[in-house]
Amino acid sequence: MNSLERMIVILDLFEGERLEWTLEEMQTRLGYTRSTLYRYLKVLTDTGLLTSLPDVGYTLGPRIAELDYGMRERDPLILASRPVMADLLLDAPGIALLCRRYKDRVLCVHQEQGQAAFQSNYERGRARPLLQGAASRIILAYLPSAMIRKLYEVEPAAVRDAGLGDSLNDMRARLRAIRQDGWDKTESQVTRGVTGIAAPIFDRRNNVLGSLSITIGADHVSEQRTAEIALRVINGAQTVTRTIARTATPQIETPRLRL
Repeated sequence: MNSLERMIVILDLFEGERLEWTLEEMQTRLGYTRSTLYRYLKVLTDTGLLTSLPDVGYTLGPRIAELDYGMRERDPLILASRPVMADLLLDAPGIALLCRRYKDRVLCVHQEQGQAAFQSNYERGRARPLLQGAASRIILAYLPSAMIRKLYEVEPAAVRDAGLGDSLNDMRARLRAIRQDGWDKTESQVTRGVTGIAAPIFDRRNNVLGSLSITIGADHVSEQRTAEIALRVINGAQTVTRTIARTATPQIETPRLRL
């Protein structure tokens, strides 16, 4: 890794459940020299990404909250999805979720709460595995074959528990069926007693960008009702995809020389 990558690794320490690290603990975990670690921490604290508290150590800084506010207010994907999510909740009371793939997991980036009598534990900023829940599995279905194979090789038991089969071929067949349907449904995989229905969102190059989903407060939804909700979710996801394509910065083509 280069120097910049080594500095960013420090931020990775704060991605899990633990948000407080002393200098000595970071040095032990990362293996950096004390002088190098001091230098990196100075840059991260000067920019507000980390902060140092007496008798506590280092934790996330105020710049993180500022960036999160900017994302909620100006992120094109969130702006395109909000009205669509609100419209979904008019017909199907529940909780609408907007998710994006992040590394080897899926992150909830926005949530709209309708007249639901339950709380989803898949809150904004919370990450989930690619195999858990409809919002994640619909993204997984459109990932490259090599990534799917690698995931199966690392977590075959988790693939089986997610209902995606007992072999790599079974998994590929199930994901192919999800792609053909254009949506996915799971029951009680993330929150007990609820049903999740999700459809994919794509970028302008037709790569899967994330998912739009709705969580219904019941784990036994009729096939007819499921199909009705799924169609609305698909249409909503397609609306977001088209909006993103229109708002994306157009590529500037290099003029061709005429000889």
